Amino acid sequence: MPPRAESYSWNVPWYISTMVEESRLLIERVQTGVRMEKRLLKVLKAFAEYHDMSLGDLLEGIVLHAFDGKTPFSPDSLERIQHLKRFYALDLDSSASHRLKEIKKRPTQKKAAVGKRTLGRRK
Repeated sequence: MPPRAESYSWNVPWYISTMVEESRLLIERVQTGVRMEKRLLKVLKAFAEYHDMSLGDLLEGIVLHAFDGKTPFSPDSLERIQHLKRFYALDLDSSASHRLKEIKKRPTQKKAAVGKRTLGRRK
């Protein structure tokens, strides 16, 4: 009598399950309000969307690679980034990193008007 099929079925799922669980790391994420150059953020968001990942996951990957002294991007990814930089008119490179100065925006009329209102009064 040949062996039953189920006697062989437990090996592969157990191995796959073990490999998946051992490769995952449990972490705690926090919400952050990081300010960033507008066009740079657009390129990052578009790149993350292209790879079907969140912006946070992309940034984590970039930073972890940088901390290890490794490049986070393949040649194909760098080509995609160059395309996105042209699309979003991002003309900055690493030489600009410590020279960026934020422009001060003047408050719009709507925001200025809100500040003049007093509580409990209607016009």
